[in-house]
Amino acid sequence: MSEAQAAQIEVSEIQGLVNWLASFGGTPEGGVTRLLYSDAWVQAQNALANKMQETGFYTYFDQVGNLFGRIEGTDCKDEVMLTGSHVDTVVQGGKYDGAYGVLASFLAVRKLVERFGKPKKTIEIVSLCEEEGSRFPLTYWGSKNLVGDYSPITIEGMKDREGMSFKQAMTDAGFPFKEYQTKKRDDIKRFVEIHIEQGSVLEKSQLDLGLVSHIAGQKRFTITLNGESNHAGTTPMTERKDAIVCAANAISELTAIAKAEYPSLRVTTGQLLAKPNVPNVIAGNVSFTLDIRHHESEILEAFCHRATELLSQLASKSGIAIDIDLWTDIRPVPLDTNLHDEMKKGLTEKGFKYTTMVSGAGHDAQVFGQHIPTTMLFVPSKNGISHSPLEFTDSYHLEIGVSVLMDYLYELAY
Repeated sequence: MSEAQAAQIEVSEIQGLVNWLASFGGTPEGGVTRLLYSDAWVQAQNALANKMQETGFYTYFDQVGNLFGRIEGTDCKDEVMLTGSHVDTVVQGGKYDGAYGVLASFLAVRKLVERFGKPKKTIEIVSLCEEEGSRFPLTYWGSKNLVGDYSPITIEGMKDREGMSFKQAMTDAGFPFKEYQTKKRDDIKRFVEIHIEQGSVLEKSQLDLGLVSHIAGQKRFTITLNGESNHAGTTPMTERKDAIVCAANAISELTAIAKAEYPSLRVTTGQLLAKPNVPNVIAGNVSFTLDIRHHESEILEAFCHRATELLSQLASKSGIAIDIDLWTDIRPVPLDTNLHDEMKKGLTEKGFKYTTMVSGAGHDAQVFGQHIPTTMLFVPSKNGISHSPLEFTDSYHLEIGVSVLMDYLYELAY
């Protein structure tokens, strides 16, 4: 490991690669829109394949469009150490989310091979075809295909907002749906993902790295309240069945409970729709979302149970009918921290400041972590901003991430 630590990464190289990849799907506002199977996505994946080939990687695509760059091991060629992230973005997203993980993996592996030759175990870089769910109503299409969690049935009848079917978009991008079948990869023995934090913990604490121990579970609900629309001027306050007041009380109480009793939990209402949505009419119908996250299943379940009880009580007290629809249910995933423990001494020797932390955002590591040992690293995000053209990580921390990833992969494969 000490030899790998000595390898140096040019500050300008990783930032240059990030800017280069952002040109595929770049927007006038300085963001990136690169949706699954779009023209920009196809161009980006092909450009990455060409860059890998130019530097000695064997490259190939699988049936859904995941791109791999392979350096075969000298001793254990059938044991694959997989590293990478996703190449798709949200609409008007940033240039670092996902892309940095792919490019950092490319640089780290290329530098290791230049310095030490081929690894003992096979290393593959992956540019996963999709994670965000920005074009079609599903997420982790790339990683969940690799672990066998998706099948042709998953996308049956699925269309984007323009009416394009998933099957047709996939075929048009060069991955014929008629050839697609579920095929789990059994040769992948570990997955390593490096990512921007997408939060402000590291920056505010002036830290260089986050060693991720868990990825939080998520439950998302749509709550629909059916009260009674009526005249705003003539209906007495005591006789109202005001759905928007009921919703406001519920959101306020759940937020207060979370702050007071569950400091590590996150509860968010990001969408609220009121009908008839007229200034002088009592809202008879309201629907709103609840996004609830925690890294411990017991706490997540307990809060959700408490939330549904409170919602039902408030609705009943107001004479309002309620429907609670749970439409996302992702369990928390503990990651393999053994490698972190082994590497901490080297991080300290290099002078890097780090902390162990939980990821509140979902990542492909969450998918792999349910099947194989998975390790995840974060580098800081400026002001915690992500999914925005303002997303930024400075070259210094991008460089540190590549350097540390080299050490991790050296430990695993050499």
